[in-house]
Amino acid sequence: MAELKTREMREQLRAMSNDELKNEIAVQRVALYHFRRKNAMRMVENTAAIRLARRQVARALTLLRERELETQRGKIADVG
Repeated sequence: MAELKTREMREQLRAMSNDELKNEIAVQRVALYHFRRKNAMRMVENTAAIRLARRQVARALTLLRERELETQRGKIADVG
């Protein structure tokens, strides 16, 4: 994802389906791996990009978990 403000990033992630979120997580984890590898070789100019990628993964994982809990709550409410 391009350099966006935090609110815009959250809105884009919320608009994604679960499969798209999982894909975004995979893409960001690969990017994070490459950032860390380049950082170890002192080739990263923007070390803040590591932090941003890590946070993007966390945001996507949080959204997936929220959706999972919502479906569980929905099933419990239907039973009760």
